[in-house]
Amino acid sequence: MNKKLTLGAVAYCPEVVTIWDGFKAWFQSHGLPFDTILYTNYESQVEALFAGHIDVAWNSPLAWIQSERIARNLGLEALAIAMRDTDQDLSSLIVVRSDAELDRIEDLREKVVGVGAHDSPQANLIPLNHLAAQGITPHVDFKVLPFDTLLGKHGDHIGGEREAFVALIEGRCDAACLIEGNYQAFEREGLVKAGSTRVLSTTAHYDHCCFTVIAGRCDASINQFVELLLSMSYNDEEIRPLFDLENLTVWLPGRTKGFAQLNEAVDRFGYLDDFVVRMNKQFA
Repeated sequence: MNKKLTLGAVAYCPEVVTIWDGFKAWFQSHGLPFDTILYTNYESQVEALFAGHIDVAWNSPLAWIQSERIARNLGLEALAIAMRDTDQDLSSLIVVRSDAELDRIEDLREKVVGVGAHDSPQANLIPLNHLAAQGITPHVDFKVLPFDTLLGKHGDHIGGEREAFVALIEGRCDAACLIEGNYQAFEREGLVKAGSTRVLSTTAHYDHCCFTVIAGRCDASINQFVELLLSMSYNDEEIRPLFDLENLTVWLPGRTKGFAQLNEAVDRFGYLDDFVVRMNKQFA
């Protein structure tokens, strides 16, 4: 029997406990000794991965980039071994009020753009990088109005995006940045009157969360974990409620090509420099 595999996840909402208690029972019933440790923030989880306290990290896209950069600097290799089908090919939007005289990105000069938390890839880093790449620089050409809800959870909680969108509706900002899926959800739940907002610009596609490991550690257990993970079926009555809570229909092999925009944003804004340097010193 392989050694017990310990997975780290960030408890960004109460349902995370239900999700991973359920998956834990399923893995154990299928012959994989398995446990989870929940963290309050992704930085602690990334640190735990390099300290060897966990074998697998269920990482946000920003936590993946943190892990990949730290590993590379330490002469190690971080691997993205699996992700949800819903983690692939996502887009963020820059949304404005329908009656606003804003037709091009250039029109946002000297305006106020509402964004999610500073560490939110989908509602801050990626869309602000998108605007910068189009020639208007955040904090220089336009004012940024951030909603730093639950920093450390990398925007998984949605709160900052919702607050930015509400600020747009209430006229406290001229545009808001949010992931396409949340924009659709906000419309469905009636947060905004149909037709009162419109999309000014859309980012290129990017990927989201992934399971992260350090190459060469617990290979047999990791291989068993991935094999079992990819075998899960939405048709399984035990699995389906967990999939619904985790917002997926199938697990897919991991890939890294969808993180290019976030890597560019991190480089442009220097967001991860201090944390990566500190981790490199700690584990050198």
